[in-house]
Amino acid sequence: MDRTTDPVNDTHGGHPEEGYRAEDIPKEMKKHAGEVDTLIDLLKSRYQLDREKAADFLGEIGDPKAVPPLIGALGDPAISWIAAASLGKLRDARAVQPLIATLGSEEKWLRKNAATALGQIGDTSAVKPLINLLSDRNHDVRQAAAEALGMIGANEAVGALERLATDPDEHVRQAAAASLGQIRRKNAEISTT
Repeated sequence: MDRTTDPVNDTHGGHPEEGYRAEDIPKEMKKHAGEVDTLIDLLKSRYQLDREKAADFLGEIGDPKAVPPLIGALGDPAISWIAAASLGKLRDARAVQPLIATLGSEEKWLRKNAATALGQIGDTSAVKPLINLLSDRNHDVRQAAAEALGMIGANEAVGALERLATDPDEHVRQAAAASLGQIRRKNAEISTT
């Protein structure tokens, strides 16, 4: 039953003494780091909207305590794509392998957000899986993988990114070109130091 049909029992776990809802939590989340435990509990709510907002807010707050519960939320099909995005914002290396594991998901938004998150984290162990993602059937996922490789600055990706010059999607081609530029700039900076 969802909240539109059951507004009376719209509480965490259905227990009034534990009653709180994600929409009650302020939007300026960085000022409310004390809400982290409440948000972590909300990741287990029976209400999808609560889980969605909790996963999103945990990324905004930036508390490393949220990493393990968000990794666990990658297994929740309703919010996995949001959890992946939040893990990218947290930039914690503990999330790298779990995010890599999601790159084979059937859910395109999960693959896309996981690729972006891996780029934000910047761990080079994600390079090969991201290169493999450059041939994904979905253009948004290919674009995210190309951008992530540029964020990481992966020299090994140069050839694969160059091949995207003929990708049918203009945004993918632009992302690949921008990432090649990032990699070349990084290499130039390294050679001048």
